[in-house]
This record gives sequence, structure tokens and C-alpha cells, in this order.
Amino acid sequence: MKTLMAQEVQGIIVNYRVGPKTQKPKECIVQFPHVKSVSEAGRLVGRKVAWKNGKNRFVGKIVALHGKKGLVRVRFRKGLPGQALGTKVELAG
Repeated sequence: MKTLMAQEVQGIIVNYRVGPKTQKPKECIVQFPHVKSVSEAGRLVGRKVAWKNGKNRFVGKIVALHGKKGLVRVRFRKGLPGQALGTKVELAG
């Protein structure tokens, strides 16, 4: 796991955080391909994530786990556009 953290790690934005009647564009569910368990995903909590679109850069922070398969919840400073769904994010810090 340490060797993966030293390299550039990329994840995929799966969806916004949604409820029965609401959708939160500032919070997204992100899946990292190398993370398969809750214990591995727990090590990522508190780290920063960046999504790049041309010259725009949206920075967020991993705030919590989501489920039992290694997904994480990321809260961005500004809301992400719909084009971000299904694209890649980089682990920034």
C-alpha cells in the first residue's frame, strides 16, 4: 500500500451523494481501483483530492467512508458539474 501512495493515485467519481429527495453536488462518492476493503479506504480519510477540467481545478477532501467495499466520500469546496461523473480524480496530498 505504501508504494501506491507514493505514486500518482487516481480514482473515479461514481456519483453525487444523494438522498431520497436531495442531491448534494459538493459531495461525491469516489472509488479508487486499488482499494478493496474498509481498512484500506480508512487510510485515505483526511487526504486531498483534485479534479481537473481544462484550466479549472476543483479541490476536495476525503471526509468519510461509504459502504463496505472501499468507497469514500469526498467534499469539494465548490460543487462539481455533471460532466465530472465518471471521470478521474487525483490524490493530491
